[in-house]
Amino acid sequence: MTLAERLAAAMARAPADGEPPIPGDAALGAADLDPGGDPMPAAVLIAVTDRPEPGVLLTRRTDSLSRHAGQVAFPGGRIDADDADAVAAALREAEEEVALPRHTAQVVGVADPYRTITGFQVTPVLAVVPPDLPLRPQPGEVAAIFEPPLAFLLDPASREWRDMDWRGRTRRVMEINWQGHRIWGATAAMLVNLSRRLDRWQH
Repeated sequence: MTLAERLAAAMARAPADGEPPIPGDAALGAADLDPGGDPMPAAVLIAVTDRPEPGVLLTRRTDSLSRHAGQVAFPGGRIDADDADAVAAALREAEEEVALPRHTAQVVGVADPYRTITGFQVTPVLAVVPPDLPLRPQPGEVAAIFEPPLAFLLDPASREWRDMDWRGRTRRVMEINWQGHRIWGATAAMLVNLSRRLDRWQH
């Protein structure tokens, strides 16, 4: 089976541990910090590189952004009126942010949605992409592109809970550290949700 076929088969199975997905930041002890109102639809691309040891393309956002400055994130953003759906939005954003040609992405499926504390309802789109694409960070938005191993990101031993101060209040966040990159918050939570879907994906 190809990597895409293995991932698609794993996505089709129910979560191995029987637990529901983390629906959003409110479930992580931030209920009183949720902005309320209707969330803004958004999508991110979880791009898995087709290697013997697959990786996941992640970005570090620039420090000058008004939202999520300096944080690690999947390529993605708001779903525009011109986007056909969340998949189209995720592919468009990845092309804009890291120059990932949308035609190279083999979409595997859509993972569990996630509501962020900043008011976005995020649809994660899982896709397989060729390795070693000539990616380029978009100036002013993306400071770096890096590729942790998929197996590391999905391993429960790689993650831990942290308490952090956010706007004067304590918030509990999930955190994964890889070679100096701090992957936390919504990105880490979406990886946890994905890990429940992809249990035994290598078999």
